[in-house]
Amino acid sequence: MATAQQSVLKLIVVSVLLIGAGEWCAAQDMPQPIEPKGETIYPFNGRDLTGFTTWLRPEDRPAKGEVYGVTDGKIHITGEGMGYVATASAYKNYHLSVEYKWGARTDGSKYVRNSGILLHATGPPGNARDTWMASIEVQLAQGCEGDFIPIRGNDASGKVIPVAFTANAIRGADRRPRWSESGQAEEFTKSQLWWNNHQVGFQELLDTRGKDDVASPLGKWTLVECICCEDQITVKVNGKTVNQCYNVYPTSGQILLENEKNEIFFRNLKIQPLSEEDSQLVEEREADDQPSK
Repeated sequence: MATAQQSVLKLIVVSVLLIGAGEWCAAQDMPQPIEPKGETIYPFNGRDLTGFTTWLRPEDRPAKGEVYGVTDGKIHITGEGMGYVATASAYKNYHLSVEYKWGARTDGSKYVRNSGILLHATGPPGNARDTWMASIEVQLAQGCEGDFIPIRGNDASGKVIPVAFTANAIRGADRRPRWSESGQAEEFTKSQLWWNNHQVGFQELLDTRGKDDVASPLGKWTLVECICCEDQITVKVNGKTVNQCYNVYPTSGQILLENEKNEIFFRNLKIQPLSEEDSQLVEEREADDQPSK
């Protein structure tokens, strides 16, 4: 059960976000998000990137070849430069399911292959450091699959687009926050929240794995599910729940598949209506948020 302190923190966080978000939203022409109801949405037709937009940061243009495309019915990001493939539409209250597999190309460094799924992406294209959009990243980097990263950006007038979430976290021996159902409520606006079994001391060297990793080995497909229900996000990797946050802002937006100098393929992308089980995750968390007596 949550303590009174946790519940007070939640009220403060929500109030601050609503004030900032209201001021920002009032100045924006934001597209109406789609909420899947009754049937699954398949944004990818398996032939081309119709229904998607793409972005490459300015210094990576023009690329030497086609950076984003379709190969054998899969979305193919070659790993040249940095940017993303984005759904043209925004979404809210959905269960995203997608599989990914690494290609041959890396960024040439000694460190892990890196990509991510950016949720609730908001604002102009490339508004976060000319590379991403304001969003909440679900990390796909090797050994870090399922970490959350808040990415703030700027609107067309230069004002900051607020991005934040709260999570129950514990500190490991390295003092890094990891998600834990029994942890203390902590707000995240800039720093990374590691998935629950992110290995202490993991050095993030190329093609290495943490001892408790649930992602598939190199060369195999990994299933990632992002359950976005109201102001909560739950992430599953290969069927195992690895991270969860709430008091999320924004609560809707485009979905981005990240290009971060590593070749990667995506397949079986689908946006499903929330199931009763998905909605129950929020109900259980809200019940836990009630102060202990």
